[in-house]
Amino acid sequence: MKPMSMRQRLLAVLRGEPHDRVPFIMYDGILPKDEVWKLLGRERIGLLRWCGPARLETPHCQWKSDKIKRDGREGERQHLITPKGTLTKEVFFEPVYRSGSTHKHFVKDIADYDILDAYLRDATVVFDRADYDRACAELADDGLPLLAVRRTAWQQLWVEWVDMEDLAWHFAEHEGRVMQTIALVEKLNRAYMDYACRLKPAFVDFPDNITAPMIGRTRFLRFCVPAYKELAARLGQWGALAFCHMDGDLQPLWELIGSSGIGGLDSLSPPPDNDTSPGKALAMWPKMRVFINFPSSVHLLPPKEVRRHTRDFLAQAGHSGRFEIQLSENIPPNAWRSSLPAIAAEIEAFGTPQRFR
Repeated sequence: MKPMSMRQRLLAVLRGEPHDRVPFIMYDGILPKDEVWKLLGRERIGLLRWCGPARLETPHCQWKSDKIKRDGREGERQHLITPKGTLTKEVFFEPVYRSGSTHKHFVKDIADYDILDAYLRDATVVFDRADYDRACAELADDGLPLLAVRRTAWQQLWVEWVDMEDLAWHFAEHEGRVMQTIALVEKLNRAYMDYACRLKPAFVDFPDNITAPMIGRTRFLRFCVPAYKELAARLGQWGALAFCHMDGDLQPLWELIGSSGIGGLDSLSPPPDNDTSPGKALAMWPKMRVFINFPSSVHLLPPKEVRRHTRDFLAQAGHSGRFEIQLSENIPPNAWRSSLPAIAAEIEAFGTPQRFR
């Protein structure tokens, strides 16, 4: 088969078409791409770049931030100022990738939902394709835009606004009040979905960071599945797929994921780090595209062991024509220069998926 660009390989996987090699992809920005290309060669690893179809305008609200420091760690105190009051969040950063961990969430008690609602009511979703068009132009043959809508409502609340323990208590004691906020979130989310569909992309991602222990079957079925089905139905009109970033333990949700309308898993985290192997996923969901995050722990192993794990993933899933290996979570910074060549070499040795030979 004639060699393909990484963009062509990705599109072929999405469309169920023949391709010459299992794609090897990294999120743009997760590693210095020029150094990675110098190490591997530009044709051996491609890019996915997060972008959105719209922007949020809030004319009566504003954001301010202050730098903070605690126990030697740098951080940021973020202030959301609304006509109903101010919410404050504290985030601290780890030194290598600058990933943030939240020390104090915006919403602490039930009265804070009134302030959050003021922000959500003030918000207007404005169609803006500039990031998407820029990604298409700049990536060219190196990859694809990873066009994303907003997190589904429950995921958005606990990831972005409310500590999970607080949210659980708020919902248990004041479900009706929390549902008012969820309704506002879902209204904005639907506008993002409208604008994503306007772009007619090959796929659209929910950046939901799904892990079963945090959301559970009941919440997943109530708050995630309806949105997944809605977007999947709309994208299906021109053969596009709805993806979801599911990067945790998933076994309790297996049945529900299979009936959710999702056509692809982004950043599936397989063993040894999490509980769903690519082979199991592809067997359970025979139409699903499965994009695995190469497990962070395996990057720490000697190259021989990295190759063994890569070979195992490829044996499980590589012949399906529905499989991709990606780098979509933080990678041990002292390991990628030895692990990435091992992964790329094993993908090359595997060659063209058998069904397309």
